[in-house]
Amino acid sequence: MAKVTYLGHAAFYIEGKGLKALVDPFLSGNPNSAWKPSDIKELNFIFITHGHDDHLGDTVQIAKETLATVVTNAEISGFLSSKGVKCHAMHIGGRYAFPFGRVKLTPAWHGSGITDGDKMLYGGTPCGFVIEVDGKKIYHAGDTGLTVEMKLLEAENIDLAILPIGGNYVMDIDDAVRAVEFIKPKKVIPMHYGTFPVIEADPEEFKSKVGSLAEVVILDPGQSCEV
Repeated sequence: MAKVTYLGHAAFYIEGKGLKALVDPFLSGNPNSAWKPSDIKELNFIFITHGHDDHLGDTVQIAKETLATVVTNAEISGFLSSKGVKCHAMHIGGRYAFPFGRVKLTPAWHGSGITDGDKMLYGGTPCGFVIEVDGKKIYHAGDTGLTVEMKLLEAENIDLAILPIGGNYVMDIDDAVRAVEFIKPKKVIPMHYGTFPVIEADPEEFKSKVGSLAEVVILDPGQSCEV
């Protein structure tokens, strides 16, 4: 059975048969992070939704130390490859069968600029991921507003949706509830809230508004749930 551990902000650790993966490993600069990069000992994949510092995070360090393969869009893959990181490039709508299961990139409405020293580089199109492992489908939305494309995910039969609720840069609580209505997942974990004052949000309010649409699992950084 797959297990998902919340690491704070939008960072997650996903375990399943043949998979030990991080999503958006913003750890060392994250005031709420449950782990440090040095805590990551075994890893074979890293999934990056977009190029912003609070998502790309510690990817280069962790990927080099663990030899994990980074799955992300082609532009971020090019940037990371130039840093000596092993990558598998994909793009929106693409699906690929990895040894642990299939991965599909989904649309996300956001930005993706990469900060490299004093330069801002083009980071391609932001995305979300549908990750299949142990017969379960996990959707990590990345940073995004509500999109009509989320209605297409209903046909994917998502077991767990991980959705931002913090507003300002991403969906707020009300739009995240609409996303649940569109996707119809079995379980939902709220993310991307409370890290900074501008994205303060109450996950209990989100849970109350979701009601019977799905099981809402509120995790503190470091806590896990089975999918």
